[in-house]
Amino acid sequence: MMTARTTKEVFEDHLQLALTNEWHSDLERNFSSHCVLLTGFGVFQGLEGVMDAANLLMKQLPNARYIYRTRLWHDEMAFLEWEAVADGVRVEDGADSYLIRNGAIEIMTIHYTPIYSAHHVAFKYNI
Repeated sequence: MMTARTTKEVFEDHLQLALTNEWHSDLERNFSSHCVLLTGFGVFQGLEGVMDAANLLMKQLPNARYIYRTRLWHDEMAFLEWEAVADGVRVEDGADSYLIRNGAIEIMTIHYTPIYSAHHVAFKYNI
């Protein structure tokens, strides 16, 4: 009988696949089919919701390069602090939390604030 992967194994696999933009592999291996993401941009449900949230992140942070500052896990919980630099935008306050149960991400919270460069803000708002 095969045992479910640990919280650390799922968490580390998810982070590695996210760094390489392997979203489909990440969905298949690490997310429950009925997962829920709670974010400052709305609630996303199921695997389709995870892809919607990933697409929003890629749109907000085009060509992003991520730095994982803090990675913690305990029992069924994991926590990540991150930053990103992208085309005309950066994030300094990224923070995600995860409930990982039976080898899959069941619930995830995502927080980040896009900070646009002066040129990008002027273009975005026609200043």
